[in-house]
Amino acid sequence: MVGRKVLRSHANIALAMAQTATSHMQTDVLNLKKRMKVTYDKYYETENLFGEPYPELIQFFAEFPVKGKVLDLGCGQGRDAIALARLGYSVTGIDNSRVGIDQMNEIGQNEKLKLVGQVGDIYAFDDFSEFEIVLLDSMFHFAKKDKAKEIGLIKKIISEIKIGCLIVVCIQDIGDKVQTLNQAIDFKERYKRLVDQEFKYVFEDSDSGHKTETGYRMIIIEK
Repeated sequence: MVGRKVLRSHANIALAMAQTATSHMQTDVLNLKKRMKVTYDKYYETENLFGEPYPELIQFFAEFPVKGKVLDLGCGQGRDAIALARLGYSVTGIDNSRVGIDQMNEIGQNEKLKLVGQVGDIYAFDDFSEFEIVLLDSMFHFAKKDKAKEIGLIKKIISEIKIGCLIVVCIQDIGDKVQTLNQAIDFKERYKRLVDQEFKYVFEDSDSGHKTETGYRMIIIEK
């Protein structure tokens, strides 16, 4: 009997430790999300922080014959979303920055665009069925701590979008990022690439005037 009591005691302690560890992990995740939100809210106090959309991206959307519904995940201040709405698309943008979303919505309302911004977690979003195009601009970096989560999001989107829906991804062409992206996209089958285009992105800091040039890749698939 004493042995059983000891075992139960050890089991209860182990359970309590596991519950405490889980609670701490959940708290850490929430704190990280809060820090990221505060960081981007601070950045976005500078309006139009990242400048104009990539010309290559805009050219594709301008020439695409069907101006349907676009979901812009991680839309920030609406750099892409606003431009696409001006082209005639109906755009929904999701981002965790209230500052960025408010800036985008104000422009959309002033110009009477078909543009709606929502504050939210892109990883929790799951209503993909009403969209013809999903845009992910500079959303994937595949850093060690985020790689599994980002690959999971790609697989989730591909699994849940409709047949014929497009996924448009712009990603830094550095290291094995493009290879990782392509492997995640083709986890079930090889999908048709409508576009696989290299281009250069030049960012100029408005305060210092310093310019940086980064190689990028635009990959567009059709499910």
